[in-house]
Amino acid sequence: EKSSFLLLSWISSISALYFHIGETEKKCFIEEIPDETMVIGKYRTQLWDKQSGSFLPATPGLGMHVEIKDPDTKIILSRQYGSDGRFTFTSHTPGEHQICLHSNSTKMALFAGGKLRVHLDIQVGEHTNNYPEIAAKDKLTELQLRVRQLLDQVEQIQKEQNYQRYREERFRMTSESTNQRVLWWSITQTLILIITGIWQMKHLKSFFEAKKLV
Repeated sequence: EKSSFLLLSWISSISALYFHIGETEKKCFIEEIPDETMVIGKYRTQLWDKQSGSFLPATPGLGMHVEIKDPDTKIILSRQYGSDGRFTFTSHTPGEHQICLHSNSTKMALFAGGKLRVHLDIQVGEHTNNYPEIAAKDKLTELQLRVRQLLDQVEQIQKEQNYQRYREERFRMTSESTNQRVLWWSITQTLILIITGIWQMKHLKSFFEAKKLV
Protein backbone atom coordinates (compact mmCIF):
# COMPACT_ATOMS: atom_id res chain seq x y z
CA GLU A 1 0.00 0.00 0.00
CA LYS A 2 1.44 3.33 -1.06
CA SER A 3 1.28 6.41 1.11
CA SER A 4 2.26 10.00 0.47
CA PHE A 5 2.43 12.95 2.83
CA LEU A 6 1.83 16.65 2.33
CA LEU A 7 2.35 19.32 4.97
CA LEU A 8 -0.47 21.85 5.19
CA SER A 9 0.90 24.86 7.02
CA TRP A 10 -2.20 27.05 7.00
CA ILE A 11 -3.32 27.33 10.61
CA SER A 12 -6.86 28.62 11.22
CA SER A 13 -7.62 28.94 7.54
CA ILE A 14 -9.31 27.26 4.61
CA SER A 15 -7.19 24.97 2.44
CA ALA A 16 -8.68 23.44 -0.69
CA LEU A 17 -6.89 21.09 -3.07
CA TYR A 18 -7.41 18.03 -5.19
CA PHE A 19 -5.27 14.95 -5.71
CA HIS A 20 -5.31 11.64 -7.56
CA ILE A 21 -5.11 8.21 -5.97
CA GLY A 22 -4.91 4.67 -7.29
CA GLU A 23 -6.99 1.74 -6.07
CA THR A 24 -4.61 0.73 -3.25
CA GLU A 25 -3.04 4.11 -2.58
CA LYS A 26 -3.34 6.16 0.60
CA LYS A 27 -2.87 9.91 0.76
CA CYS A 28 -1.92 11.55 4.04
CA PHE A 29 -1.79 15.23 4.95
CA ILE A 30 -0.20 16.87 7.96
CA GLU A 31 -2.00 19.84 9.45
CA GLU A 32 -0.50 21.91 12.27
CA ILE A 33 -3.35 22.63 14.67
CA PRO A 34 -3.51 24.35 18.08
CA ASP A 35 -5.27 22.53 20.89
CA GLU A 36 -9.05 22.69 21.37
CA THR A 37 -9.57 23.69 17.73
CA MET A 38 -12.34 22.37 15.53
CA VAL A 39 -11.51 21.07 12.06
CA ILE A 40 -14.02 20.31 9.31
CA GLY A 41 -13.06 18.37 6.21
CA LYS A 42 -15.23 18.06 3.12
CA TYR A 43 -14.43 15.98 0.07
CA ARG A 44 -15.96 14.80 -3.19
CA THR A 45 -14.66 12.18 -5.57
CA GLN A 46 -14.53 11.90 -9.34
CA LEU A 47 -13.84 8.72 -11.30
CA TRP A 48 -11.80 8.67 -14.51
CA ASP A 49 -13.96 7.76 -17.48
CA LYS A 50 -12.03 6.27 -20.39
CA GLN A 51 -14.80 6.84 -22.93
CA SER A 52 -15.17 10.57 -22.32
CA GLY A 53 -11.52 11.05 -21.34
CA SER A 54 -12.48 13.08 -18.26
CA PHE A 55 -13.34 12.77 -14.59
CA LEU A 56 -17.01 12.18 -13.80
CA PRO A 57 -18.82 12.12 -10.42
CA ALA A 58 -18.10 8.80 -8.66
CA THR A 59 -20.80 6.23 -8.14
CA PRO A 60 -22.50 6.09 -4.71
CA GLY A 61 -21.05 2.63 -4.03
CA LEU A 62 -17.50 3.96 -3.97
CA GLY A 63 -16.48 5.03 -0.46
CA MET A 64 -13.57 6.73 1.26
CA HIS A 65 -12.01 5.75 4.55
CA VAL A 66 -10.81 8.66 6.67
CA GLU A 67 -8.30 8.20 9.49
CA ILE A 68 -6.95 10.99 11.67
CA LYS A 69 -4.10 10.74 14.17
CA ASP A 70 -3.02 13.30 16.74
CA PRO A 71 0.63 14.33 17.37
CA ASP A 72 1.02 11.29 19.66
CA THR A 73 -0.11 9.02 16.74
CA LYS A 74 -3.30 8.23 18.63
CA ILE A 75 -6.25 7.58 16.29
CA ILE A 76 -8.97 10.13 17.00
CA LEU A 77 -11.14 9.33 13.97
CA SER A 78 -11.41 6.24 11.77
CA ARG A 79 -14.55 5.94 9.71
CA GLN A 80 -15.88 4.87 6.32
CA TYR A 81 -17.74 7.50 4.30
CA GLY A 82 -19.42 7.62 0.90
CA SER A 83 -18.11 8.98 -2.40
CA ASP A 84 -18.80 12.49 -1.03
CA GLY A 85 -18.44 13.16 2.65
CA ARG A 86 -17.84 15.49 5.56
CA PHE A 87 -15.81 14.74 8.69
CA THR A 88 -15.17 16.78 11.82
CA PHE A 89 -12.87 16.51 14.82
CA THR A 90 -11.53 18.69 17.61
CA SER A 91 -7.86 18.71 18.49
CA HIS A 92 -6.96 18.13 22.14
CA THR A 93 -3.18 18.11 21.68
CA PRO A 94 -1.34 20.91 19.84
CA GLY A 95 0.89 19.89 16.95
CA GLU A 96 0.91 18.01 13.68
CA HIS A 97 -2.24 16.01 12.97
CA GLN A 98 -2.17 13.38 10.25
CA ILE A 99 -5.21 13.13 7.97
CA CYS A 100 -5.27 10.06 5.72
CA LEU A 101 -7.75 9.05 3.02
CA HIS A 102 -8.02 5.93 0.90
CA SER A 103 -10.81 4.36 -1.15
CA ASN A 104 -12.55 1.01 -0.91
CA SER A 105 -11.68 0.55 -4.56
CA THR A 106 -10.79 -3.13 -4.24
CA LYS A 107 -14.55 -3.76 -3.90
CA MET A 108 -15.33 -1.80 -7.05
CA ALA A 109 -14.76 -3.61 -10.33
CA LEU A 110 -15.51 -0.34 -12.14
CA PHE A 111 -12.61 1.39 -10.45
CA ALA A 112 -10.15 -1.51 -10.52
CA GLY A 113 -6.91 -0.29 -12.09
CA GLY A 114 -8.40 3.17 -12.61
CA LYS A 115 -7.77 6.58 -11.17
CA LEU A 116 -9.75 8.63 -8.70
CA ARG A 117 -9.66 12.39 -8.19
CA VAL A 118 -10.46 13.65 -4.71
CA HIS A 119 -11.32 17.29 -4.00
CA LEU A 120 -10.53 18.07 -0.36
CA ASP A 121 -11.48 21.19 1.57
CA ILE A 122 -10.18 21.60 5.13
CA GLN A 123 -11.49 24.35 7.39
CA VAL A 124 -9.75 25.13 10.67
CA GLY A 125 -10.69 27.35 13.59
CA GLU A 126 -13.33 30.05 13.29
CA HIS A 127 -13.74 29.21 9.60
CA THR A 128 -15.69 26.13 10.67
CA ASN A 129 -18.50 28.31 12.03
CA ASN A 130 -21.60 28.76 9.88
CA TYR A 131 -22.36 32.37 10.82
CA PRO A 132 -25.57 32.78 8.79
CA GLU A 133 -26.94 29.71 10.58
CA ILE A 134 -25.76 31.05 13.96
CA ALA A 135 -27.39 34.42 13.27
CA ALA A 136 -30.71 32.78 12.34
CA LYS A 137 -30.64 30.44 15.33
CA ASP A 138 -29.72 33.05 17.95
CA LYS A 139 -31.61 35.89 16.20
CA LEU A 140 -28.54 38.12 16.07
CA THR A 141 -28.41 41.51 14.40
CA GLU A 142 -25.71 42.25 11.86
CA LEU A 143 -23.70 44.13 14.50
CA GLN A 144 -24.06 41.33 17.06
CA LEU A 145 -22.99 38.79 14.45
CA ARG A 146 -19.93 40.85 13.56
CA VAL A 147 -18.99 41.08 17.27
CA ARG A 148 -19.41 37.30 17.55
CA GLN A 149 -17.09 36.82 14.57
CA LEU A 150 -14.47 39.14 16.06
CA LEU A 151 -14.62 37.35 19.41
CA ASP A 152 -14.14 34.00 17.67
CA GLN A 153 -11.20 35.39 15.72
CA VAL A 154 -9.58 36.76 18.88
CA GLU A 155 -10.05 33.40 20.61
CA GLN A 156 -8.44 31.59 17.67
CA ILE A 157 -5.53 34.06 17.59
CA GLN A 158 -4.92 33.36 21.28
CA LYS A 159 -4.88 29.62 20.56
CA GLU A 160 -2.40 30.14 17.74
CA GLN A 161 -0.17 32.28 19.98
CA ASN A 162 -0.26 29.59 22.66
CA TYR A 163 0.66 27.01 20.04
CA GLN A 164 3.58 29.12 18.80
CA ARG A 165 4.81 29.49 22.40
CA TYR A 166 4.47 25.71 22.79
CA ARG A 167 6.55 25.18 19.65
CA GLU A 168 9.19 27.68 20.79
CA GLU A 169 9.40 25.99 24.19
CA ARG A 170 9.88 22.57 22.57
CA PHE A 171 12.53 23.99 20.23
CA ARG A 172 14.32 25.66 23.16
CA MET A 173 14.31 22.42 25.16
CA THR A 174 15.62 20.50 22.14
CA SER A 175 18.37 23.09 21.58
CA GLU A 176 19.40 23.05 25.24
CA SER A 177 19.46 19.25 25.27
CA THR A 178 21.58 19.19 22.09
CA ASN A 179 23.99 21.82 23.45
CA GLN A 180 24.35 19.88 26.68
CA ARG A 181 25.12 16.68 24.81
CA VAL A 182 27.71 18.48 22.66
CA LEU A 183 29.31 19.94 25.80
CA TRP A 184 29.54 16.56 27.52
CA TRP A 185 30.90 14.97 24.34
CA SER A 186 33.60 17.67 24.13
CA ILE A 187 34.52 17.13 27.79
CA THR A 188 34.65 13.35 27.22
CA GLN A 189 36.89 13.79 24.17
CA THR A 190 39.20 16.09 26.14
CA LEU A 191 39.45 13.60 29.00
CA ILE A 192 40.17 10.77 26.57
CA LEU A 193 42.95 12.82 24.95
CA ILE A 194 44.48 13.70 28.35
CA ILE A 195 44.35 10.08 29.55
CA THR A 196 45.81 8.88 26.24
CA GLY A 197 48.61 11.46 26.47
CA ILE A 198 49.48 10.45 30.05
CA TRP A 199 49.46 6.77 29.07
CA GLN A 200 51.72 7.45 26.08
CA MET A 201 54.15 9.43 28.21
CA LYS A 202 54.36 6.62 30.79
CA HIS A 203 54.73 4.03 28.05
CA LEU A 204 57.56 5.99 26.39
CA LYS A 205 59.28 6.53 29.74
CA SER A 206 59.13 2.79 30.48
CA PHE A 207 60.45 2.07 26.98
CA PHE A 208 63.43 4.43 27.35
CA GLU A 209 64.19 3.13 30.85
CA ALA A 210 64.17 -0.43 29.50
CA LYS A 211 66.58 0.62 26.77
CA LYS A 212 68.63 2.47 29.42
CA LEU A 213 68.30 5.68 27.47
CA VAL A 214 67.07 7.58 30.50
